[in-house]
Amino acid sequence: MFEPVQLKTFLAVAETLSFTGAAARLGLSQPTVSQHVRKLEAAAGRGLIARDTRDVRLTDNGDAMAGFARTILAAQEQAMSYFSGSAMRGRLRFGVADDLAITQLPRILRHFRQLYPQINLELTVTQSPLLLRRLRAGQLDLIFMKYMTGTGEGALVQRDQLVWAGHGKTSLEEGAPVPLIVYQAPSLSRQMAINALEKAGRTWRITCNTREINGVLAAARAGIGLAVFPQSLIPEDLVQVSNRFNLPPVGEVDFTLLSNPLANQELVDALSTAIMGRALRKAPDV
Repeated sequence: MFEPVQLKTFLAVAETLSFTGAAARLGLSQPTVSQHVRKLEAAAGRGLIARDTRDVRLTDNGDAMAGFARTILAAQEQAMSYFSGSAMRGRLRFGVADDLAITQLPRILRHFRQLYPQINLELTVTQSPLLLRRLRAGQLDLIFMKYMTGTGEGALVQRDQLVWAGHGKTSLEEGAPVPLIVYQAPSLSRQMAINALEKAGRTWRITCNTREINGVLAAARAGIGLAVFPQSLIPEDLVQVSNRFNLPPVGEVDFTLLSNPLANQELVDALSTAIMGRALRKAPDV
């Protein structure tokens, strides 16, 4: 048996190549770090670390132990998460609007699955109107979608303003049709953008018609048109261009959770609480 605390200490030494650095990282004294490493070497029956007055390095056996240690500690963490989590079990069919994938939602879902490993989470990613249709047909248990502000349906997670955005070097001649990057119909943001332009008497043409947020982002970054984004979700390499091109306001949208009344409400409430309880800002660009 290799003690987890000794494995953790050994990994700190292996990663810092310093007993002093490992002690600082773990909040231990240097003699305690040395003691943990000696006990692990005794348990393994092999030397794991070679050190002299100048440096610290792993032996071949130390390299092997580092790999085993990471595996053992990861398995222990998974086991602890499993048995300390809720005993809730079952299937939860969750649908999410495509562009909400660029928020912190993936991280929230990963944390949820660690807390509730016995819940079988099935994910559907598509446009908001299609999610709503599937929810009402009983094909989904909970959806997270963009909804036009003021509908009063569902649980409001966040309200945001839709704004025009594009590449910083995108140009638009005065009087020229507005080049639109839009989702394929049915799409709430598409319809709101077109309605805003037509209400303002602006002409438009579609330069990119896509199903996914990645298509919208690629087209906008290529400078072939303008798209509407929730203001809080504009990527860092795009800029708001509403004022630059005198574009009309598009309107507000609500990020909303809606549930199927026939679904397992305990499971629905658990995921809803996880989403409502954490900040839904844009995920960092990678």
